[in-house]
Amino acid sequence: MTPKETIQNGRAILGIELGSTRIKAVLIDADNNPIAQGSHTWENQLVDGLWTYSVDAIWTGLQDCYADLRKNVKATYGTEIESLAAIGISAMMHGYMPFGGNDELLVPFRTWRNTNTGAAAAELSELFEYNIPLRWSISHIYQAILNDEPHVKDITFFTTLAGYIHWQLTGEQVLGIGDASGMLPIDLETKDYSQQMIDKFDALVAHKGYPWKLRQILPKIQLAGECAGRLTEEGARRLDVSHHLHAGIPFCPPEGDAGTGMVATNAVKQRTGNVSAGTSSFSMIVLEKDLSRPYEMIDMVTTPDGSLVAMVHCNNCTSDINAWVSVFREYGEMIGAKVDVGEIYDKLFKKALEGDADCGGLIAYNYVSGEPVAGLADGRPLFVRSATDKFNLANFMRTNLYASVCVLKIGNDILFHDENVQVDRITAHGGLFKTPLVGQRILAAALGSPISVMQTAGEGGAWGIALLAGYMANNPDRLTLADYLEKVVFAGNTGTSITPDPADVEGFEKYIADYKRGLAIEKCAVDNKK
Repeated sequence: MTPKETIQNGRAILGIELGSTRIKAVLIDADNNPIAQGSHTWENQLVDGLWTYSVDAIWTGLQDCYADLRKNVKATYGTEIESLAAIGISAMMHGYMPFGGNDELLVPFRTWRNTNTGAAAAELSELFEYNIPLRWSISHIYQAILNDEPHVKDITFFTTLAGYIHWQLTGEQVLGIGDASGMLPIDLETKDYSQQMIDKFDALVAHKGYPWKLRQILPKIQLAGECAGRLTEEGARRLDVSHHLHAGIPFCPPEGDAGTGMVATNAVKQRTGNVSAGTSSFSMIVLEKDLSRPYEMIDMVTTPDGSLVAMVHCNNCTSDINAWVSVFREYGEMIGAKVDVGEIYDKLFKKALEGDADCGGLIAYNYVSGEPVAGLADGRPLFVRSATDKFNLANFMRTNLYASVCVLKIGNDILFHDENVQVDRITAHGGLFKTPLVGQRILAAALGSPISVMQTAGEGGAWGIALLAGYMANNPDRLTLADYLEKVVFAGNTGTSITPDPADVEGFEKYIADYKRGLAIEKCAVDNKK
């Protein structure tokens, strides 16, 4: 069928992902090709010291994104979306959305970006004998308990952003296993939350006398390929305010952005990995076996079909680069130059490759917010140089690109050097790689590993969740998720690969040594509130 016929016959598949700075919708055909898209730009807000998005912003953004998709479909194909073969919802992982008896949100959504949960995460990590990151949902609820927040006693359900949207559209309080693994650790044998850890948590808070047990308020876990509900009449009206979309459309389990990134880069098989680099960054390496011990810098999560994954998550990646590009844009406008922001990025990124492999001694810290891997609960973007360093535009830009992946390198050095984890392929996606070859070459130098980039990876997590919806709807042979991606979606395509340049690797190693010593400067800036 043509794309228009696919849409008219209700055979198109919709994926929507709510990212940190953009909500994106991608419509694909039965062959998994993107045929239309829509988007909405938004920003988190710092309210009472916590990063959040309001409920109004969530629904206004989601509806505007879908309306933009409809507009694209009507302009391109001259038709309307009335039914779909399947829908998938994805969003930024972790965070905290607790609801009460009337399904009302009890406190504003607390996102993954918040680092106020240090005491809770440390105590739970010791109790569980398992690394519990600051941003995990279990850390957020326990921190609320430690703070004696009055809403906790009224909780009847808590979930992630993807789980919330899915629930409101389908009525089902479920979560894909990948997103669920960012709420509470998973038992790989049962493909469910660890009952042992649930029991320990319940015993820990028993003296509080809450009317709930932990399992009662967690979303039910589902695996990739399962049907996780259908669009209700109310859900259809909430998503499509034009009221063209019909109810009854099946949904795949809602997933987090880490899981959809794995799918979009064909990295759910053991010994594969991916790196997502945008506002935040993270690497996901699918393991052959568990690590020898817990590491505070490494989170253990799962693929959407339940395989163990070592995740290094960094709160900061491209935000500081974006701020510098904005300064260059302002300068161009001031002198009357015709300015195209995309061209500024391309030229500055390419200029970075002319810089010294060690950045001429310059150092940058891109910490717009706290960075747990570096041991910092708060952040201050810094650029540091001495009078004798080689300060020029090429080294300046190369320094900022190095800074965007330094924390990622610190965590992955543990996997590759201390744990001897073996990887056959690492695929990268995200805004850092929009300029061909540049970000790819920088990341290869940082990780000391070949890095692949696929043309389709630019479609991002919205495409990834659409693929998961397609895996549920269009998999008559019941292939495993890894085989479905390998044989049906990617058909052997592994993208364009770059191997590390030895000079770049040597330069990055020198840079990272200076970077680690200079963390004391960053800590001083944070401690002195400037």
